[in-house]
Amino acid sequence: MGVQVDGVSVKPPDGGWGWIVLLSCFVITGFSYAFPKAVSVYFKELMMDFHVGYSDTAWISSIMLAMLYGTGPLCSILVNKFGCRPTMLVGGLLASGGMVMASFTRNIIELYLTAGVVTGLGLALNFQPSLIMLGSYFDKRRPLANGLAAAGSPVFLSVLSPLGQVLLKTFGWRGGFLIMGGLLLNCCTCGAVMRPLETKRKRALRVTRDPQELKEMLPTGQLAKKENMGKTRKKHKKQKKKLLDFTVFQNRGFIIYTVAKFITVLGLFVPTILLVNYAKDMGVPDQEAAFLLSIIGFIDIFARPTCGFFAGLQRLRPKVAYLFSFALLFNGLTDVCSAKATDYTGLVIFCVFFGISYGMVGALQFEVLMGIVGSQKFPSALGLVLLIEALAVLIGPPSAGRLVDAYRNYELIFYMAGTELIAAAIFLALASFCCIRKTGHPSPSGPERDDETHIQRRHPDLDSKTVAFKDGVEDDCMQRVSVHEDDHNQDHQKQMEDC
Repeated sequence: MGVQVDGVSVKPPDGGWGWIVLLSCFVITGFSYAFPKAVSVYFKELMMDFHVGYSDTAWISSIMLAMLYGTGPLCSILVNKFGCRPTMLVGGLLASGGMVMASFTRNIIELYLTAGVVTGLGLALNFQPSLIMLGSYFDKRRPLANGLAAAGSPVFLSVLSPLGQVLLKTFGWRGGFLIMGGLLLNCCTCGAVMRPLETKRKRALRVTRDPQELKEMLPTGQLAKKENMGKTRKKHKKQKKKLLDFTVFQNRGFIIYTVAKFITVLGLFVPTILLVNYAKDMGVPDQEAAFLLSIIGFIDIFARPTCGFFAGLQRLRPKVAYLFSFALLFNGLTDVCSAKATDYTGLVIFCVFFGISYGMVGALQFEVLMGIVGSQKFPSALGLVLLIEALAVLIGPPSAGRLVDAYRNYELIFYMAGTELIAAAIFLALASFCCIRKTGHPSPSGPERDDETHIQRRHPDLDSKTVAFKDGVEDDCMQRVSVHEDDHNQDHQKQMEDC
């Protein structure tokens, strides 16, 4: 599957500079998912300084997550308008600036606006473009790349939370916020390495400036054809690019995925939010109860890249949607079985299996979406999916909290979350089997594919890679010839007007 660069299909390198992009995605994913949870270590100090309750301070993390999910369409528009690198650089400055400004706030409302809205928006402007660039640099190894990048979330959570405790004891919450803002400037560094793709043939053709030489590089029979293609591509470039492509809703697979993700998010985060309180109500000491989350994070670190590796295998890659359904089913059954846990050992066993299943879900969710819509529509599709997930985030955990307050029974919460995940798994598997063609990698279609087929018929001794390279070189040459001829015509017209 190729990525369109200046109208020419570019094959993802599956390595090279892509590993640097992967490392940057690892850092961005870690900050985006772990930072809203890590700031919770400052909540007690904030409650004392601002004389507010726990629910008031908890809104800081909620607003961050709401901005991360809810600003998806805005991120898609900015990426399509300005590109991934500028968007991420601005996002890094916003994320850092929000925490720096938060260190000077005087009330909880100002914290909502700075640490919540500004920092949350900055994280969102980094998270989505990083996934887009990752999909551009990897194709065959994309499942593994997604799994490794997703591992940034548990790794950073295990680092940022203890770091926050140290900063709080040493510098207070204001100094801690200031230093955390400095750490978020690393997002700008990650954005700076997001280099747009460029083919080797295009770089090689830069040194060739003579249009006559470029014409000689083209086969005689293909010159007229390429002239027409060059003019057609120039017309397409002049057309206004869609900032948010709603045609993804015409894709059955995208609709199925969106509905399944909405149901999933309703219950996915509930166990991790209520697990510690559930353990405390069973009589587990505070320190041991908090250690349960560490178990989930430790297992999650290894589960995500491992799942990504297996999802990239040749036999499993075409079935990745069903593998994602299995991960959802596994997670849902784990929630249901944990409802009957009566001691600390049972909760530890639950955390082990929950960490495995949760890591599988995290590693596969964006890989499935990329496979459904393709790299060209992925920015718009991701933004729309995140917006819909934001609604689920605002519905699921608060509803679970209200059930706990009403019935004082945590078993109902785990049954509810497990049922939602099981329903999402069954829906995704059945809908994918009944409504989507069972195909592997999406193959190129349209004029580009027709050109390759035409060349192969005329030159049966050439393989597909040679044909694709040959056609790409001709495209680049024709674009340069067309541009030169247009400039020449404009100069000639100007001279006639002067006469």
